[in-house]
Amino acid sequence: QVQLVESGGGLVQAGGSLRLSCAASGRTFSSDTMGWFRQAPGKEREFVAAISGSGGSTYYADSVKGRFTISRDNAKNTVHLQMNSLKPEDTAVFYCAADRGGPYSTFYEARSYDYWGQGTQVTVSS
Repeated sequence: QVQLVESGGGLVQAGGSLRLSCAASGRTFSSDTMGWFRQAPGKEREFVAAISGSGGSTYYADSVKGRFTISRDNAKNTVHLQMNSLKPEDTAVFYCAADRGGPYSTFYEARSYDYWGQGTQVTVSS
């Protein structure tokens, strides 16, 4: 059974930091592109960051570039999202996702991803 389990969310003041983790199990994810998405109340799910299977390529939404860092440890089947300088507008449920790849896969589109976690809440107070 394939599972992605996020952790590390919580309540933090503006300017603070959080580190999200995603533990993957049930198959080998080392070739998958791994992504983080978020969804705020009343808004659509949006791309945050992605990392290639080898970890050699990373991608970020403009809104988080310079503040968030995505990383992965394939030996431990984990993906992390280090979030610094958090803003109230970062408040959302954050989801980890895995993309097995394919000719039409696009790292910033949620529909490209095959597996999803249940999400972890991040709340940034002003």
